Parts: sequence; C-alpha cells; structure tokens
Amino acid sequence: MSEVKLSAQPRNEFGKGAARRLRRDHLVPAVLYGHGTDPVHVALPGHATMLALKNSNALLTIELNGESQLALPKDVQRHPIRLTIEHVDLIVVNQGERVTVDVQLHIVGEPGPGGLVTTELNTLSIEVEATHIPTSIEYSVEGAEIGTQVHASQVPLPGGATLITDPETIVLTVSDVERSVDTADQEAQAAQSAAASSASASAAEA
Repeated sequence: MSEVKLSAQPRNEFGKGAARRLRRDHLVPAVLYGHGTDPVHVALPGHATMLALKNSNALLTIELNGESQLALPKDVQRHPIRLTIEHVDLIVVNQGERVTVDVQLHIVGEPGPGGLVTTELNTLSIEVEATHIPTSIEYSVEGAEIGTQVHASQVPLPGGATLITDPETIVLTVSDVERSVDTADQEAQAAQSAAASSASASAAEA
C-alpha cells in the first residue's frame, strides 16, 4: 500500500462551532496521538482526506510544521446523511512497526459444478508492518467441490503477515446450489404460512 501525504494545519480552536467553521472551509478536524505523546489537534484538507480514507487502512504521511509523521486512521466519523467526514482520529505509527488491522477478504473464481459459495467472514485480522498493509487478501474458490469449508488458517497471507483471527474460524463454505434453493423456498413458505395463521387468528379474535 502506498503512502498518502496530507498537509495538516495546527488547530487551536475547539468545540462544535470551530468544527463547523473548519468544514465550511473544506477542512476536516482531526487529532493525532499515540506512542505516549500528547494529542496533536490538526485540520486536514477535506477532499484529499476523503479520497485517502476510501481505504480503511490507509497509511498517511501527515506533514505539519515542516515535519512528517506516519499515521493510520483509528476512527472516522461521518455525517449520517451526507456521509462527509466530520472528524478523524489518527494513531501514530513508525517505520518498521507492526500493527494489527482488519483487511478485506476478496473471494475470486468459481466453485465446481453445482456449487454455491457462502461467505461467513468478510475480513481477516492480521499483524503486519505498518508500511506493508495489504489493500485486500485474495482467496480463490476456483473448482472447489460441494462440501468444502475454508478456515482462516487456510487463507494465504501476504509475506510477513501473521494471522490474528482465530485459525479455526470458518471463512466460507461451498454448498449444493439446488439444496440451498430448496431450503430457501421451504423457509419462505413456512414464513408465509406463519403470517397467514397469525392473520387468521387476529381476524377470529376480532
């Protein structure tokens, strides 16, 4: 993953009013902390920050007062309707430091004939160097037979990464597509019957 540079401005005013003024100026209030240092309050460029944080594990280089500091997003607060970034918590990291992150699991390929892939886990928690966080982890189900179960320990990880997720956690299963459809139909019919019975009972009571 490549580093994204963001030029930060020191922030000396706090509170909701100050935050609104920053957002009107297309800036995002943020705080940088970690490694026992005092929190540093900054304002980040709005558009550039939005683009950088499309990846939840984006490695950022924060440039402030002529100095640079690596950081990872710890918490991103967004507006509930507009989804614009309201505030960002950034945690300080150093070159060579290992961090624990949740990385998106990307399933590729097609299972064997009649197979249906059900994903049980969308992310894997791994420990990896902060400067080598993968954008995603890929697993191929090409040709996988019906009945296949894949556990977290079976997913190949990038070099240098250590699995933190419980190795026995089921990541995906391959089931019989026809049986899955039959089961879904039966559940739908059962739900309809229950709803009809409930409606009849209500009508009788009335």
